[in-house]
Amino acid sequence: MKILIIEDEESLAHTMREYLTGEGHVCEWVSTVPAAEEKIGVYDYDCVLVDIMLPGGSGLDLVDMLKKQQSQAGIIIVSAKNALDDKIYGLELGADDYLTKPFHLSELNARLKSVIRRRQFSGNREITFGEIKIIPDSKEVWVKGKEVVLTRKEYDLLMYLVVNANRVLSKGAISEHLYGDEIDQANSFDFLYSHMKNLRKKLTEYGCPDYIQTIYGVGYKFAQ
Repeated sequence: MKILIIEDEESLAHTMREYLTGEGHVCEWVSTVPAAEEKIGVYDYDCVLVDIMLPGGSGLDLVDMLKKQQSQAGIIIVSAKNALDDKIYGLELGADDYLTKPFHLSELNARLKSVIRRRQFSGNREITFGEIKIIPDSKEVWVKGKEVVLTRKEYDLLMYLVVNANRVLSKGAISEHLYGDEIDQANSFDFLYSHMKNLRKKLTEYGCPDYIQTIYGVGYKFAQ
């Protein structure tokens, strides 16, 4: 999962980023409204964690911006403000959840998973695509009743392909999802070719049809 943390309290942002990275997520961090506007104006995220009180404006304005862009990102407001009006207004703007500081990191991670299940998988705890079954909470992948052991990046790649099934995905978009926004400065996509090759090999070895279609000059498409 690719996450943008918008938080001006540096120690908290560092703790959140370190924890969520350890849980297998790709995390970007900004501390001001202008920096956040630049990020969400250029890059796509699975989930955005946004504080309300920020240098340069309000986090609620960022929620409004995301919804006007028709962003598919889940939005969780993370704020020390516990005023009912702020909570209601944030949810009315389109935020998916509201978490009041202080909070346990495990609760944050659980809410992240819940938001993604609701937004991307209609709340299902298991995802099925053809011969593939994925259990996101335990990061298990099964093909024809046999578990397929994937690396973290291979699993993240598969999830991204399944979420975006039947869409043509550019090599740049896939790479940013796997490694973060700075990867757009990479000189080649050799690392992506390697992950794609290994994922395709592991799935087909278990009898799965090859759903990964190479769109030459553009990227890939995951389709039956």
